[in-house]
Amino acid sequence: MDDERPARFESVYREAYGQITAYAARRCDSPQDAADVVAETFVVAWRRIDELPPGEEATPWLYGVARKVLANHRRGEVRRQARSVELDAEMADLYGDSPDSGIELSVIAQVFRTLSDDDRELLSLVAWEGLDREEIAAALDLSRNAVRIRLYRARRRFSHALTEAGVQLTSESRLVPAERSL
Repeated sequence: MDDERPARFESVYREAYGQITAYAARRCDSPQDAADVVAETFVVAWRRIDELPPGEEATPWLYGVARKVLANHRRGEVRRQARSVELDAEMADLYGDSPDSGIELSVIAQVFRTLSDDDRELLSLVAWEGLDREEIAAALDLSRNAVRIRLYRARRRFSHALTEAGVQLTSESRLVPAERSL
């Protein structure tokens, strides 16, 4: 019986993979998101192989699973975007939004989004979650020294990106337009 399960899964996978992939690709914003949805759909199918209907009924069942996985993916995306908005607001609070600064907060948010995922995660853990280096090291399963180095580099890249966008840090760690700092 155990030998039957992998063979059954492989058969369903071969038959339905293209259809499920096309379904996900038409509904996702990126190929990577579609690949994630397809992968998760087949993970669910493997876990629930005993519930998988026989024959041609398997594909519609997989569409139902893919629909639920896609819904979960979208909810996750909405949560991620909400966190990004919250982080943008936190960054604005950290760097101030005085009327005379002339800085568009959207520029800061835009520059932040151009950073790599790793840099954004590190800076978010510091600014948004308020974690120190030791806590970040535990969260990311890194050494404290690796966190120190990566955080230094992430801050430096963010600072350079802000400068390139026309925003510079003053000695008081406040943002000012580049032309005012001359």
